[in-house]
Amino acid sequence: MRPSLTALMRPTLSLLGGRSAWKGPYFVAFNMLKDAAAKNVAIKTDARACTILPNFVGIRFMVHNGKEYLPVMVTQDMVGHKLGEFSHTRKNNGSRAKFAKTGLEVRKKKKKAKV
Repeated sequence: MRPSLTALMRPTLSLLGGRSAWKGPYFVAFNMLKDAAAKNVAIKTDARACTILPNFVGIRFMVHNGKEYLPVMVTQDMVGHKLGEFSHTRKNNGSRAKFAKTGLEVRKKKKKAKV
């Protein structure tokens, strides 16, 4: 009988995050991991809470952010983090800077009008 992958792994503190030591890191068993590495094909996943393991390095994932799948290329620095950390769910609202600038211009015009 072959031991499971989680029994073979000795989770370190960097892999655990906020999870208890006896549970080990949360990850999803991706069946096509070797095929994706060999053929350079992205793996589509909704598992944002999946911990990035060392054998994921060099593999491309398409991680769902709630609306679409965003590409994530796993590097050595990402090991121990979650897939969802690299697929942002909120977009940058660039209009805030524009509104702040126009508000500043309006205040300057009011000061000039008073003088």
